[in-house]
Amino acid sequence: MNPIKHYHFPLSGHSHRVQLMLSLLGLPVEEVFVDLAKGAHKQAGFLALNAFGQVPVIDDDGVVLADSNAILVYLAHKYGKGRWLPTDPVGAARVQRWLSAAAGPIHAGPATARLITVFGAAYNAEDVIARSHAVLKVIDQELSRRDFLAGDTATVADIAGYSYIAHAPEGNVSLEDYAHVRAWLVRIEALPGFVGMPRTVVGLQKHA
Repeated sequence: MNPIKHYHFPLSGHSHRVQLMLSLLGLPVEEVFVDLAKGAHKQAGFLALNAFGQVPVIDDDGVVLADSNAILVYLAHKYGKGRWLPTDPVGAARVQRWLSAAAGPIHAGPATARLITVFGAAYNAEDVIARSHAVLKVIDQELSRRDFLAGDTATVADIAGYSYIAHAPEGNVSLEDYAHVRAWLVRIEALPGFVGMPRTVVGLQKHA
């Protein structure tokens, strides 16, 4: 098969979700760097791929898709052989719950906390860190009952949640109190084909 083009920015957790999924599936990839710092995502060429001007975007032999969670679902359906996305109603709903959490409280918490320290975004750090701990407490409790977010095996729900939670310390959000979350991160990182996102030495993150 032809390589899947992945338009990405290396420090974007949304981009990393897709990079990780592509790697876990063992798919050939052509990485296309989008320089957000220079506004490449707002230029006409990129806007033709995604009118919202956001990474990631993939081009799978002419099928162009944007939005990290939508891309995860597409890749799981097309290439996952039933491994990453349940087809039964209950399993599918459980995964969707966590995809919504990734786009909702995880984004509003750990992802936004990291925007403040890594990219200088103007948010109220105290409020964002409080939101981060609120969602992490829920996730930690959920993971006390099972190994992965939506069940006993890894799904796209875990891939959607991993990047920003793993990098929460960069946003001054400690994971020290969340033993089940930390154990879950280790399980994700042990999956065959795992690739990490570059760490930024900011906040509580002391090593790259």
